[in-house]
Amino acid sequence: MILSDTDIRRRLTDGDLVVEPLADPELQIQPASIDLRLGREFLEFQRTNISCIHPNREGEVGEYVEETYVEEGEEFILHPGDFVLGTTKERVEIPPDLLGTVQGRSSLGRLAIVIHATAGIIDPGYRGQITLELSNLGTAPVALSPDMRISQVIFTELKSAASSPYGSDRGSKYQDQTGPQASRIQSDEEFGGEQLER
Repeated sequence: MILSDTDIRRRLTDGDLVVEPLADPELQIQPASIDLRLGREFLEFQRTNISCIHPNREGEVGEYVEETYVEEGEEFILHPGDFVLGTTKERVEIPPDLLGTVQGRSSLGRLAIVIHATAGIIDPGYRGQITLELSNLGTAPVALSPDMRISQVIFTELKSAASSPYGSDRGSKYQDQTGPQASRIQSDEEFGGEQLER
């Protein structure tokens, strides 16, 4: 069952679902979702002097990713074909009986901006800001302003609460993240890591 605005407000009031800071609940809480705003930090992928990315080599991250911080009143220009990691301004805490799904807003989709490549799921038990996988599929640059509503999260109630929610007991890689986080795939079991998430 997908939570309606009534359900969302009740869960927020009860405190088991957390979305903060929720600057304008009347604006951000939609009929069956919550709009999330764009943060100020971005990770940009460098194109020069890189032969390829090796998913199993953590040390390479610093070689191909550069952090950008957008100051108050400035914009981040996302050019055609670009892929960057951004973040939501809001931090979420998902209880064990809910699944979050992050989607783009249709108004931005009509400008050819997509907010995730594959990572649309927020697992039960997750805490932290949400990394956005931003791409411009269009032919013109698009200016993105921090604090603009960039995405929406939909909450689905599970038939039963997860018995092993996202978190430290699972070796979950992104629990309590702040800002955009580069891939930590090298901690996956198949690359010799100890991460238990499957």
